[in-house]
Amino acid sequence: MQKVAASGEMQTSIACIDSYKNRELKGRIYNPFLDGELRFESLMEFILKLDGLLDEMNFPQPFFEKRQFSKAKPKGGAATEARREKNGTLATFHIAILFRQNSSWQGTVTWLESGREECFRSVLELLFLIDSAISENT
Repeated sequence: MQKVAASGEMQTSIACIDSYKNRELKGRIYNPFLDGELRFESLMEFILKLDGLLDEMNFPQPFFEKRQFSKAKPKGGAATEARREKNGTLATFHIAILFRQNSSWQGTVTWLESGREECFRSVLELLFLIDSAISENT
């Protein structure tokens, strides 16, 4: 049976960015749904793990089925046991994904170090916001 996240706090994940050398994201994702953290070593891994987490929670539900060349479903990745401070070395973001429409994400992102919040209408826009924050910070 699939677990369903009913609480609004499940919508918000914390992305801790620890490294951004050559614009390659590395860090951790936290969410109340998880027992630990999800580590990512690349931009693609960040997107796939966060999307896998949304699929596991079944919230927000996707508007469209994912299309892919292969029949194998991508996995979100298991949470690791290690717990660290929920702050990134370079930056920390609260990412609230409210909708998954048009094969993308819509929601808000808050850059915790500056207190600034922005809405995003796609994963690409979210990534541009994260990039601008880290680039401004370094």
